[in-house]
Amino acid sequence: MRKWWIVLTYLVFALLLIAPLIKIITGAFNDGFSGLRDALLRPEALHALMMTGLIVVVVTLINTLFGIMMAIYLVRGTWLSERLKGLLNSIVDLPFAVSPIIGGLMIVLMLGPSSVMGAFFEDIGFKIVYAFPGMVIATLFVTFPLMVREVMPVLQEIGSQQEEAASTLGAYPWTTFWKVTWPSIQWAVVYGVVLTVARSVGEFGAVLVVSGNIMNKTQTATTLVYQDVENFNVTAANSVALVLIAFSVGLLLLMEWAKKRKGVS
Repeated sequence: MRKWWIVLTYLVFALLLIAPLIKIITGAFNDGFSGLRDALLRPEALHALMMTGLIVVVVTLINTLFGIMMAIYLVRGTWLSERLKGLLNSIVDLPFAVSPIIGGLMIVLMLGPSSVMGAFFEDIGFKIVYAFPGMVIATLFVTFPLMVREVMPVLQEIGSQQEEAASTLGAYPWTTFWKVTWPSIQWAVVYGVVLTVARSVGEFGAVLVVSGNIMNKTQTATTLVYQDVENFNVTAANSVALVLIAFSVGLLLLMEWAKKRKGVS
């Protein structure tokens, strides 16, 4: 019986992951290497990949900084009541429970041209929705829990004794963080960064809602794939998707290498 469960597990794995991957790879080369090259060198494809890269860089920097801060506050924040910590923990997990499309819709309702805040920013010449800032905010909404949930367990595991000892010896908070806290959480931060980058690259729903999917303006790689499929340009869609898959697989291999380097099985 156990053998059949193992076979079934591998079969499901092959059907859900391996088969679609093979289909995308073969589809990208439907017209040979020249077809793949032409699909990736289109102006709209180059712009979409560049836009995706910019979003990934900005979101990863912001998410890393504020994710670490939020994790420290939730674990070490003695000035926060337990009830407030529980509320903040629930809010941090909100993107896991809410569809990305709903998250994008909330951003449009709050910061869109027809909202009070959105109209104010547009009056001063700063457009948020259907522009790059809105795309960054939408991606931040989706990815914010990843860094927090990687760092928090490590902070809880190491405790606060060493940090308290450093403070007792006269170390400044910034020195305590870099000399005591950071060495303990740095690998968790690496994992959080990898997950954030991978999630940012593949985000579709929230970005589609807030960007408007305007070609050569607010189009990312994932929304370009969606548009190509809608236009029955399957080879081009597979080509862009193959680039995203290769990048994501590379990130996961990097994460596995980091785990082995740390000695985590």
